[in-house]
Amino acid sequence: MSRKILVIVSEHGYWAEELIGPVSQFDERGYEVVFATPTGKRAHALPPSLDADYIDPPLGRSVTTEENARLGREFEQSSRLDSPLDIEAWAPERPYTSDKDYLPKLEQYHRDLDKLQEDIASFDAVLIVGGSGPIVDLANNERVHALILAFKNAGKVVAAECYGVACLAFARDWGDRKSIIWGKHVTGHCKEYDYKDGTGFLGTDFNMGPPPYPLEYILRDATGPRGAYHGNFGHPLSVIVDFPFVTGRSTPDSYLTGQKIVEVLENGLTRYGW
Repeated sequence: MSRKILVIVSEHGYWAEELIGPVSQFDERGYEVVFATPTGKRAHALPPSLDADYIDPPLGRSVTTEENARLGREFEQSSRLDSPLDIEAWAPERPYTSDKDYLPKLEQYHRDLDKLQEDIASFDAVLIVGGSGPIVDLANNERVHALILAFKNAGKVVAAECYGVACLAFARDWGDRKSIIWGKHVTGHCKEYDYKDGTGFLGTDFNMGPPPYPLEYILRDATGPRGAYHGNFGHPLSVIVDFPFVTGRSTPDSYLTGQKIVEVLENGLTRYGW
């Protein structure tokens, strides 16, 4: 059966392997892959992710093989990311309560949400690619949250990697404000792997020390007492499946994340890694 995957990528830099890893798994099986970015601009890889000689500070070694560096550069030079869907033009954003004509705008917002639910009917899964970029334009993006909620409400697979997992923590029903991963098991970039200096982004001169938030702490709180965050620090790989969610910790988990998404779609996998 042919599958269709929506892949959301930051305009402020993605980590190359975290895109090519899952996408290569989709390509092997002939899935249709549709890319989307926050404002429809072309996404670009973070330069360190294309350099096999770049030393990851927390690990003290490279996390990018020569092969993945080459594949990342080839993907970057291809036309596949040239015309992504524009999330700003596609998904609605809730109006301010101070807006003029707030009530009719709110009613239109809900009509737009219903339309969005129809729009994603042809997709089987959504994947949010990691890297530092999602911190800037995906994590607290209401339109991205609307897409995530639409996929979840339709019972479709919702996947994220690395700092992209923050999007799942912040995607919430407006009524109870509870995270959609409450009571679920997830992984994501753990505290030990966070940079102490040099967290950088594309399209801005802003280069900060550590990330503006420790993702691990957010995920621990967002999953609540009956769910759990699994950092698996010291383990080579960390991918968690707790249907409908598939989460990957960081760069080395990219290919396995793609494999597990495929297994969920093809074999009905509902639990893995915990």
